[in-house]
Amino acid sequence: MSTAIEVKDLGVHFRRNRRGRRSFKDLFAGASRRSRPGEFWALRGVSFSVESGESIGVVGRNGQGKSTLLRLVAGVLLADEGEVEVHGGVAPLIELTGGFVGDLTVRENVKMTAGLHGMSRAEVAARYEDMIAFAELDGFEDTPYKHLSNGMKVRLAFSVVSQLDEPILLVDEVLAVGDKAFREKCYKRIDELLAEGRTLFFVSHNERDLRRFCKRGLYLDKGGLVLDAPINDVLDRYNADYTTR
Repeated sequence: MSTAIEVKDLGVHFRRNRRGRRSFKDLFAGASRRSRPGEFWALRGVSFSVESGESIGVVGRNGQGKSTLLRLVAGVLLADEGEVEVHGGVAPLIELTGGFVGDLTVRENVKMTAGLHGMSRAEVAARYEDMIAFAELDGFEDTPYKHLSNGMKVRLAFSVVSQLDEPILLVDEVLAVGDKAFREKCYKRIDELLAEGRTLFFVSHNERDLRRFCKRGLYLDKGGLVLDAPINDVLDRYNADYTTR
């Protein structure tokens, strides 16, 4: 079995003010990686690997580095320390509605977004009807995206991204949105992708979803990796720690 994701001594820090990450001025001035006043390490010293076909759940309280880790794996953020190696393309089911253009129609957004994720025109044309049908947007294809309801926007985004052929799925709480019927469609679609041998890296607070999809878990606390174990053991440890605080 090959390695899909490898993380070695990973660290990333932020500033607590509006400037966010370090500026280019700081970088060119040779700014130290040691924390400065107003800075904090969102993650530090995190190491693990994920084999192809594994399903990994990431747990922890809010603000402990879970979504930051997911964005580092996705390539949205760059590490300040350590390395992230991803072997294969990723289908990012995170911030689903980001990247869609309000003034473009549903049809135009589907073609643009799928193309940006690497689909050829022929692939988009072949899967277009399936994407529209899954999103339940028949009759809205020429509607500007900005006029869709929030539920419609989420359905459309999930439909497009879940059609990608990338071997690694990055999922961040997207199953918490939408109505019950749509969530069940999402569950079924993820089951299908896992049955194809995709790798799942799943951040969630929903224990039911974590136990359903994941066999292994990572427990993050204060930016560090507390436990890497079977998902039931990780959730038991997390729940025990949470109730004693």
